[in-house]
Amino acid sequence: MSEAVSIKLKSRNDFEKLKEAGYEYVDGTIVPQPLAHPRFTLTELRNAVPAHCFERSTLKAFGYLTIDLLLVTSLFCCAYFLLEQRSLPLCCQFVGYLTYWFLQGSVFFGVWVIGHECGHFSFSESNLINDTVGFIIHSAFLTPYHSWKYSHRKHHSNTGSCDNDTTFVPFTEKEVMPTWSETLQDSPLYHAFILSRMLMFGWMPMYLGTTAWGPREYENKPRCHFNPNAAFVLPKDRPYVVLSDMGFLATVATIGYFICTCGFPIVLRLYIVPYAVMNAHLLIVTYLQHTDTYIPHFREGEWTWLRGALCTVDRSYGKFLDVIFHHTTDAHICHHIFSKIPFYHCLEATEAIKPILGDYYLKDTTPFYLALWRVVTHCQYVQNDGTVVFYKRKLLKSKSDIQNGILIKKDQRNGICK
Repeated sequence: MSEAVSIKLKSRNDFEKLKEAGYEYVDGTIVPQPLAHPRFTLTELRNAVPAHCFERSTLKAFGYLTIDLLLVTSLFCCAYFLLEQRSLPLCCQFVGYLTYWFLQGSVFFGVWVIGHECGHFSFSESNLINDTVGFIIHSAFLTPYHSWKYSHRKHHSNTGSCDNDTTFVPFTEKEVMPTWSETLQDSPLYHAFILSRMLMFGWMPMYLGTTAWGPREYENKPRCHFNPNAAFVLPKDRPYVVLSDMGFLATVATIGYFICTCGFPIVLRLYIVPYAVMNAHLLIVTYLQHTDTYIPHFREGEWTWLRGALCTVDRSYGKFLDVIFHHTTDAHICHHIFSKIPFYHCLEATEAIKPILGDYYLKDTTPFYLALWRVVTHCQYVQNDGTVVFYKRKLLKSKSDIQNGILIKKDQRNGICK
């Protein structure tokens, strides 16, 4: 770590603790939060937030949902009547479809975020309304609502834990298979392949199908979100997983009907590609919220719920996308601390708690595409030992170690090696 960065740290003790945890400074990143346990409490944070921020308005929530659905309909109509029904020059079609795919995929993700709000019961005071709206929205986007809700709540209950978090759990050094060439390991083409694979398949089928990046406790256990017997589903909740599967199948059947009646190409252009863009948005946003070189992860003995909730980061994707994404991007820390605060109050609540959070508040102003590349190239694994760990870039083991079988262990959690 450079001297300029070490000066920013509060004390030499902070610097030494970071070194012990394996932290390595990367140019352009922010300084990690202090590794000492926070002195403030959840009660102090709650008292700092205006009381009205915790109020959930069903009317206002439906208002935002209505606006989103009007945007979806308007974009669909523009694409259908302007691009599908007219013989436009090829260049106009190319630009038009690229624009439509990006905008529609972005709005799709905004609608999905409202379904996510329902999963946290922050859409309405009525749990029945929350589950009904969330079920319809997530089913429309091929997400099994109830099973996702159960695994996502476990994520919120165990954020930042190397042992029990349910998403983006870091690989350890012994779980990473070395590439056959260090040159390949540092190759932009290799990292581009890893990134494209994650964006295309990371949500569906990797996460929903196998709970990729899940906790070690799920090894050799059912972990598919469509399986009522999945490890994260309680016996009493299994009927709701079946219901979620029925919603998923209903959407698949609807897509199949339109493919049969309208043809696959038009369904591909108007729904499937925007859906893929939505999945990419979902992966990028959630990945960067919990993964970077300066974000610590904790093992047993150091992890607490509050420390874990603080180990995420706020990041703006530009005012347009922040609004379209309902501020799940630039107010995520507040969301992890108070998950029932509706998204339309999260910015105000964030400003209220920032003075208390102090150095524990992480906000990264790096453009998301640069941050994404940094994370893909630098965040490969964490060390095997230690109760506080940071991501490292690459394995530095000798050939003799590899020949002796050290580190030659394919990840058994999802069959994917990073």
